[in-house]
Amino acid sequence: MAFIRKRGNAYYLVHNVRKKGRVRQLHLARLGRHPRISPEVIQGVASKHPFVRVDWDGLKAKASRNLVQPFENNSQYLRDLLSSVRNLHMDIADLHLPVLGMTQDPDLSAQLTSGLKLLRATLDVKLAQLRRGGNPPLRS
Repeated sequence: MAFIRKRGNAYYLVHNVRKKGRVRQLHLARLGRHPRISPEVIQGVASKHPFVRVDWDGLKAKASRNLVQPFENNSQYLRDLLSSVRNLHMDIADLHLPVLGMTQDPDLSAQLTSGLKLLRATLDVKLAQLRRGGNPPLRS
């Protein structure tokens, strides 16, 4: 049965296998700094390791409990998130959109457009939650 393991600052999806009387860990997927089980992770594990039994619902529940943990005692999570937001902001600002029309992979341009729309929708939801929740106002 597969399970989530933290090693250093990253989480991994692993499965124990026995070879020649010894237990070895088979790394199924790297989940990153925060254990998220996405459809891409599920698809990748299913295609690379079709015979490994995985309780995806149980892993998703366990991963969602681990996502709340960084906020309990550590502001480093929020500092890292702020750094990521700033980096993403600069990357998007530097993106020259007319060049996307000349790319060799037309599907990539469509994926980027979808990703930006999803990002905008997520930001709209989170900003609305902040306005309703009585949290400190955001400075613009």
